[in-house]
Amino acid sequence: MTGVLLAGGKSRRMGQDKRFLELEGRTLLERALAVLEALFSEVIVVVAEPAPQLSGLRHRVVTDLIPNCAALGGLYTGLSFAGQPRVFAAGCDMPFLDPAAIKWMIGLDQHSDIVMAQLASGLQPMHAIYSKACLPDLERMAAAHNLKVQDLCQASGLSARLVSEDEIRGIDPQFLSFLNVNTPADLEFARKLAAGRRPQDGRRA
Repeated sequence: MTGVLLAGGKSRRMGQDKRFLELEGRTLLERALAVLEALFSEVIVVVAEPAPQLSGLRHRVVTDLIPNCAALGGLYTGLSFAGQPRVFAAGCDMPFLDPAAIKWMIGLDQHSDIVMAQLASGLQPMHAIYSKACLPDLERMAAAHNLKVQDLCQASGLSARLVSEDEIRGIDPQFLSFLNVNTPADLEFARKLAAGRRPQDGRRA
């Protein structure tokens, strides 16, 4: 499996490039990369447009093959470049990615084309597993400008394993693995969470 980190860089709601916002002394990008590189021998970083500030990364950085298609375009690009038949895809704005939770999701189903969590708030396409069989459907969705990655679960030719809240609660009781940072208020909330978790569980913070 290849680790794919979506690091588009648009950050419209944040007002600044959230890839380089800091949380506990590391950028959001660095935090997410540290988790993926500990789990996967191949990690691909997908960006919306060339980013000179990422040239020092030791991982492969690729640019969206289908521009202006948000996360769907990034996922399509990551899957296209992946050297493995399946990928674990996450966003770089997810500060509490947990290696144990990712390994648990990988172990749930070795064969489905999609493994995705279904929380009360909805499907979670940016902390999910996809196979290369998804590529034709992603391309069709992009052409139709349907950019809801979660709609991939309805594709007739693909097998999807949806993971319930009850299943996830055993490994991630607060569902923090799925938290993402889109606004300044989100960032402040994440900083408070990290500070509150540090004494009890510094490893995961």
